Amino acid sequence: MAFNILVVDDSMSMRAIIKKVITMSGFDVGEIAEAENGLEALAKLEDFWADVVLTDIHMPEMDGVELLKRIKSNPMTKALPVIMITTESRDEIVSDAIALGAAGYIKKPFRPEDIKALLAESLGEESADVGGDTSEPDDGDF
Repeated sequence: MAFNILVVDDSMSMRAIIKKVITMSGFDVGEIAEAENGLEALAKLEDFWADVVLTDIHMPEMDGVELLKRIKSNPMTKALPVIMITTESRDEIVSDAIALGAAGYIKKPFRPEDIKALLAESLGEESADVGGDTSEPDDGDF
């Protein structure tokens, strides 16, 4: 079963990197949609079925923590797993996101296998195709 993913980051290049890493991870992906901030992500979720959201924390318009709060407060999206991707080094912000219902977090820079493991954990390994080939050349961390 292929999973649809919404990638939310204000950096177009970071969204491209995240999409590439997801593809490299061997995860069974259907569609990957993008949004530049939390407001755009909420609008996207109105007509795009996402199985998981990967979001940055620090963004203009609406940050990832506020996006997480809105997703979790909406009965239609409250079960949607949200994974935080961040450069944030303050543990209290990450802890707050987890307390608000984030499925997990990953700090930048990250490796494809880190994304793969977090997606498998968030979506349930038994329903995720995580046996894909990750023997791509090691480009280091992203």
